[in-house]
Amino acid sequence: MPSCAEEKRVGSLPVLLEEELFKPAVTRERSRTERSGLAMVLLLIGVQDSRPEQTSTLFALIADSLSAIRSDIDIPGWYEGQSIMGLIVPDIEAASLATVRTRLECEFLKDVTNRCDGDLTGRLSLRLSVYPEPQPLEEGKTLSVDPLLFPELHSNQRRHTGFDLFKRGMDILGSLALLVTLSPVLLIIAGLVKCSSPGPVIFWQIRIGHMMKPFRMGKFRTMYADADQGVHRDYVSWFIASSHTPQGEDKKNTVFKLTNDERVTPLGHFLRKTSLDELPQLWNVLIGEMSLVGPRPPLWYELQKYQPWHRHRLLEAQPGITGIWQVTGRSRTTFDEMVRLDLRYARERSLRTDIKILLATPAAVIKGNGAC
Repeated sequence: MPSCAEEKRVGSLPVLLEEELFKPAVTRERSRTERSGLAMVLLLIGVQDSRPEQTSTLFALIADSLSAIRSDIDIPGWYEGQSIMGLIVPDIEAASLATVRTRLECEFLKDVTNRCDGDLTGRLSLRLSVYPEPQPLEEGKTLSVDPLLFPELHSNQRRHTGFDLFKRGMDILGSLALLVTLSPVLLIIAGLVKCSSPGPVIFWQIRIGHMMKPFRMGKFRTMYADADQGVHRDYVSWFIASSHTPQGEDKKNTVFKLTNDERVTPLGHFLRKTSLDELPQLWNVLIGEMSLVGPRPPLWYELQKYQPWHRHRLLEAQPGITGIWQVTGRSRTTFDEMVRLDLRYARERSLRTDIKILLATPAAVIKGNGAC
């Protein structure tokens, strides 16, 4: 058998999608899994060889091996032109995902090794990504996002780079100005909370932020100390699940907050109705964990109930204190509709939109539509 360097090839490589077509195919197939409930595997192969002639030969062998192990619906192509080759394996049953992942890796390595003498282990780099990505189910566990499965995020980020820098500057100046201006109000509220019931003034909660990064979000405490969080957890689970049931359309008249909640103090009801309990989050904005405008960051047990497409609201924009659904639906909307509003904002965000939302927020708070 000839060595990899000596192998003579006749004709061209098997048909491979170029990078500008393959990356959109990754996005498209990932979106298909979100609709079908099936899963996909993305196999990426790179070559660790500084000699161009060797690299070219190895990629030719890799293309042949991918062609040999792929099925009719699998999609081969260049993830990064002339440096990383890939194979998309779609329509996998979730229960078979681990088996398919292992089989795919073994079959590829066996086939490519059979095509040339010598050990290729040190010359190839393999990466297998699966979607939907398995996430830990316990609070405090590290969450992850594989950027290779979201190639469109990089292009979207580049498109919004100028705006995002300006937005960050506006967040710093705006949050700092509000913290200084509202400091007397903050002190008065802190004193009232302290006197209203035993417990801390600020209630710190772990929330899930941009790119699934957990952070500590602050609110003025509105509940009695040591209140049972299970009530809210059960309600959120019901609310998210009800959005994609046949009765989901009726939830337009349902308030996305608990009403008559006995865990909430009398002062807490007022703070929630006026959204004054959210003011400590100006600190989260100042240090860069949140923005003035953006999707609301969920709790970890909310994230457990998310469908894969719901998670995009955490990937495409920084979480915010106020957002488009607060000033349009103000809690009176289905969860799916709320996510669609957040995604529309993230993908069409602009200075004009942010200013309109910020100007509309006080009126929404004063009206108190959907607040409690």
